[in-house]
Amino acid sequence: MNRFLVLLLPVAAIAIFNSCTTQASAKQSVVASNDTILYPEEKHLANVQQLTFGGDNAEAYFSYDGKWIIFQRTSVKSGVPCDQMFIGKLPKPGKKFEYKMVSTGKGRATCGAFTKDGKHVIYASTHLGADTCPPVPDRKKYGNRYIWPLYDSYDIFMADLNGKIVKQLTHSKGYDAEATLSPDGTKMIYTSDKDGDLELYVMDLESGKEVRITHELGYDGGAWFSPDGKKIIWRASRPKTEAAIKEYKELLAEDMVAPTNMEVYVANADGSNVSQVTSFGQANWAPSFFPDSKRIIFASNQEYKRGFPFNLYAINEDGSGFEKITHEKIFDAFPMFSPNGKKIIFCSNRNNGGTHDTNIFLADWVD
Repeated sequence: MNRFLVLLLPVAAIAIFNSCTTQASAKQSVVASNDTILYPEEKHLANVQQLTFGGDNAEAYFSYDGKWIIFQRTSVKSGVPCDQMFIGKLPKPGKKFEYKMVSTGKGRATCGAFTKDGKHVIYASTHLGADTCPPVPDRKKYGNRYIWPLYDSYDIFMADLNGKIVKQLTHSKGYDAEATLSPDGTKMIYTSDKDGDLELYVMDLESGKEVRITHELGYDGGAWFSPDGKKIIWRASRPKTEAAIKEYKELLAEDMVAPTNMEVYVANADGSNVSQVTSFGQANWAPSFFPDSKRIIFASNQEYKRGFPFNLYAINEDGSGFEKITHEKIFDAFPMFSPNGKKIIFCSNRNNGGTHDTNIFLADWVD
């Protein structure tokens, strides 16, 4: 549940263009149109490959060996009315990306990850609450603001690669989702509101024992361990004024949150030594570490007061070394480096034929 849906964006902002090749190199992929799979300024990306075509595909994350990805997908045309989890082996250049569903196909699923053994996945799902898609919030009720529902039927499950659930990892009443795993595969970090606020918890997968590691008012979510396992990174809201606190608590009481003002935070893996990395305002989110466990990549709309585009940016923990990575005109987010650091995967509205489709892109990383 780490998503900013492109439904927020006006159709007029999405250009109609001629489709370009999906296996283009950095030199040949730039076309004379308002959209492309690679923009001229994107010097850190090369050999960009579009993996999906059509629908809403997001939160694509690598397996530990870097050969597979897991992602969530909605495609009404394909009979997937709300997000389900899919996995696929990354294709060789020029080959089609094939994938299959590993969630139940019931309810709504989100936030998947492979286990260390490569034989299982974890993800959150509402299927125990109902077979049907849970209702979306009526944003008119909230002044047409962007609101996320915190479905209380979300729990986190472990399944094999054929979709058979082998274990239910969370059981609390309330929102349990946004799970990722530690580099050694033994621990899971996730978000829950079971203690009355949206906090981060770290669970030992074998024993099920867990500890809450955040304690400030606000939405703590989208957490990842650093590749060396020593730190965590996440995005958080921190309402400070009386009005902001009142609004946050009122929405939370209705199982809602407005994730439009968030910053990136880092801490030790046990939650100690918390440090705020960004102070840009607006929505700074979907952060993860570079392979060196020092630099950070994240998505943000901080350049644009109208709320979009979203692009990818890099920054050091101390706030230095700020750099814009992508230059998409609408939406880039969910960046993740491959385990060997040679590739990056992200999700984008680029090359979508003037639709609202969000697709998955894989690229070589160029330092």
